[in-house]
Amino acid sequence: MSSARTLAVVVSRFNCAVTDRLLAGAWEAARERGVDLREDDIYPVPGAFELPLVAACLADSARYQGIVCLGAVIRGETPHFDYVCEQAAAGIQRVALDGRTPVAFGVLTADTIEQAFARAGGDVGNKGYEAVLTVLGTLAQVDRIRRT
Repeated sequence: MSSARTLAVVVSRFNCAVTDRLLAGAWEAARERGVDLREDDIYPVPGAFELPLVAACLADSARYQGIVCLGAVIRGETPHFDYVCEQAAAGIQRVALDGRTPVAFGVLTADTIEQAFARAGGDVGNKGYEAVLTVLGTLAQVDRIRRT
């Protein structure tokens, strides 16, 4: 991918032991793909529920070609998990569709903290890294369509 790509990363601070690892994976993928990701391109938010609003503001700004949303929601004893996951996913999808902007859903929805760590640089890989690749791959197809 070209270094001309501009990406923003919106990252939840809740469960930061996990999301810091997702963010590290996103940095690594951007660097490997020649994307100039800077500190100013990182937008921390309190939790996964807040990801869509900041992503929508970024899409509206037209400053970025793609947006990566990172978070980690760990199942607890109440249905709160279900509401947060559902609304974060729906909101992020809406941002992508409404803004015609590639937006990656890099939000872990895990039953346990161990599952989250496994997906944040552990045995299952790093979903933050994969989210950057997802945005870049989607952006390539959107560019292809817009050129024809």
